[in-house]
Amino acid sequence: MRNIIFTGKGGVGKTSVAAATALKAADMGYKTLIMSTDPAHSLGDSLDVELGPSPVKITENLWGQEVSVFGDLNLNWDVVREHFAHLMASRGIEGVYAEEMGVLPGMEELFSLSYIKRYNEEQKDFDLLVVDCAPTGETLRLLSLPETFGWFIKFIRNVEKYMVKPMIRPLSKRVKKLDDFVAPEEVYEKVDNLFSSTEGIIELLADGTKTTMRLVMNPEKMVIKESMRALTYLNLYGITVDRITINRVMPDESPDPYFQKWRAIQQKYIDQIRDAFAPIPIAEVPLFDNEVVGIDMLRRVGEKVYGDENPLDIFFKEDPINIIKVSDGHYTVRVKLPFMEDMGLEPKILKLGDDLTIRIGDYQKIVALPIFIAGLESTGASFDQGWLSIDFSKGE
Repeated sequence: MRNIIFTGKGGVGKTSVAAATALKAADMGYKTLIMSTDPAHSLGDSLDVELGPSPVKITENLWGQEVSVFGDLNLNWDVVREHFAHLMASRGIEGVYAEEMGVLPGMEELFSLSYIKRYNEEQKDFDLLVVDCAPTGETLRLLSLPETFGWFIKFIRNVEKYMVKPMIRPLSKRVKKLDDFVAPEEVYEKVDNLFSSTEGIIELLADGTKTTMRLVMNPEKMVIKESMRALTYLNLYGITVDRITINRVMPDESPDPYFQKWRAIQQKYIDQIRDAFAPIPIAEVPLFDNEVVGIDMLRRVGEKVYGDENPLDIFFKEDPINIIKVSDGHYTVRVKLPFMEDMGLEPKILKLGDDLTIRIGDYQKIVALPIFIAGLESTGASFDQGWLSIDFSKGE
């Protein structure tokens, strides 16, 4: 199954480009599902159809879905939420506030991840999954959730197993209320089921033969800066960006001086995008004379983005994380981090056992080192031409 994920700064038109891609693939005969994980769903509006939390058929070979966190919470998280509400009530917090405490930050993104993994595991319904993601910041947070929550759940599990139960259980026989603070086993089962459903999702997203990310941007300064940051962080997670779409480009032929001025400004930024993001292929979509809503307009967008090309093709491939053998006992781990110097950020690097943690700003990536490097010492790091190089060699 092929996965294509679209992201970009809010308002750049990523939903339209994602929908146009899915429609183009469906018209070519591929069974395609386009799924929106943006809490502020606009996919149904773009396609001009009513979508729901389950796939809805739109055209021949095309289905659409808008992930509903509320439905998933009621189905998969009700027991956990009830337990949190019970704990909050014991502290004097009741009503809606107690209910809200049972919804952890990032739940929407986690349920979205579970859908991506589920459709890829089933491998029977669709040839292509197109994901219309939330704006860039939320997409990057989504990528960090599995590692963060995985660690959190292991911690909670160990505390409950080795500390809470041994201390509380003997006392609870004499003091009945103490037993209320120990979560029922079904609570932990629900938690485990949620996080196991996203286990391995980052590996799936980082598999460039199955999944690629596509950035959508407008020729504007702030949008370009955010897209640069996004590319840096996506490379940090080993995710391939294989195409960029510049949306809402003003036409050259306008005789109006007002539009000519704006076109000149846009051209300056288009040249900057092409210089900065090369060699990633870049397509331009014009500012149409009509609103991009409905099947016919989306087909026009798809023709501008892809022409005669197959949207399922992988248009650019470069492994953002690789290992080079310098000599016997001397290796270099290289991570592609374009624009990191322009962002004014210094990477923080920590090696613990066979895990290498690279942290940039608010985001971090854990790289599992192969056994022949895990026993070596980190001897320094350097940054050159967009690559962070971390050296490992035998100690004295």
